[in-house]
Amino acid sequence: MHDFIGIGLGPFNLGLACLTDPVDDLDGVFLEAREELAWHPGMLLDDATLQVPFLADLVTMADPTSRWSFLAYLKQTGNLYPFYIRESFYPLRREYDQYCRWAADRLGTVRFGQAVTEVVHDGQAYAVRTATGEEHRGRRLVLGVGTTPYVPASLQGMGIHSSAYLAHKEGLQRLDSITIVGSGQSAAEIYRDLLAESPDHGYHLTWLTRSPRFFPMEYTKLTLEMTSPEYTAYFQGLPAQTRDRLLREQRSLYKGISGDLVDEIFDLHYRLRVQGDGPRTTMLTSTTVRGARSCGSAYELTCHHDETGEEFSLSTQGLVLATGYAAQAPAFLDPVRDRIAWDERGRYIVSPTYAIDHGGSEIFVQNAEEHTHGFVAPDLGMGAFRNSVIIAAMTGREVYPIEKRIAVQTFGAPR
Repeated sequence: MHDFIGIGLGPFNLGLACLTDPVDDLDGVFLEAREELAWHPGMLLDDATLQVPFLADLVTMADPTSRWSFLAYLKQTGNLYPFYIRESFYPLRREYDQYCRWAADRLGTVRFGQAVTEVVHDGQAYAVRTATGEEHRGRRLVLGVGTTPYVPASLQGMGIHSSAYLAHKEGLQRLDSITIVGSGQSAAEIYRDLLAESPDHGYHLTWLTRSPRFFPMEYTKLTLEMTSPEYTAYFQGLPAQTRDRLLREQRSLYKGISGDLVDEIFDLHYRLRVQGDGPRTTMLTSTTVRGARSCGSAYELTCHHDETGEEFSLSTQGLVLATGYAAQAPAFLDPVRDRIAWDERGRYIVSPTYAIDHGGSEIFVQNAEEHTHGFVAPDLGMGAFRNSVIIAAMTGREVYPIEKRIAVQTFGAPR
């Protein structure tokens, strides 16, 4: 009988595994369907970096002395001085993936190849059954199954999602034309990657976005304070309709493109122009793709320009959908749905301690609470804070100090 069972092993549950490793009175096990850890393998581009500093690792914001920190990883692998000399707070995305693998391989609580098929409650504990026929029992669950690639209904069955980009890159580059649909960091990274190599292949590259411009992510310090415990608490206290509206309005705070990457794309255009290599490319803002159909070896996109009101079509052989990710309740929870609190839209009702069961003490979620806790849900920088809260809820004490107020500004009406 475990104190808790973690289902899924992305960075957030991996961070929980690291932070609970030295806690003697908290016994947990982590089940992962894959045979090894892989963090967004389809987007591990050579030059891509995290959008958060290295302090947003698995543990540091909860315990800077942890042996599972990114700096400890660098020291153990002989890369601490090179990272220091590099003088950048932002690790390479591939480097972060290697760090997570390093941690997962050294934890004794991680079980790979354990795809969960069903969770039931036997009156005393949760029984978690896997495809291998094993059963694990625990008093609590922590769901870290992550989000799944999202494709709009109008584009279902068309092209590839950005999450699988690298696996299809060579095939895309053999085509005459490639179109990227999306407005965020993934779309921009794929566009830059294909644009840089376009002179060697000769394809025409198109980038379509619904946004009225190629928005950079807002990264000013007072805005960053919104990734804080007190803003999260303030957001939770708002009516559901207000929260949903704010999330739509705050997209540029977490779904934009890094400012450096926007500038890199322009500079790349300029360099290719000076070299006489084109580029053969089209970048269109305010464009909604309303539908698509397969026409032989190409896709025919039906597009609408939102500012002029014009309809137009676009033919492309390659189609990359950088349309983001969405959270959804996994089917293995069906036998215990009655133990979970749901809102009128079929979403979890998530408590301040990230619990979703009616009692608020048995089932916890990681990165499934954007609609209740705000846009910080997928932020790597808040992962250690959330895990500190979950650990406190499970143990009844603050194993790691939980910050209550860190911002210089006040959210909501002053008291």
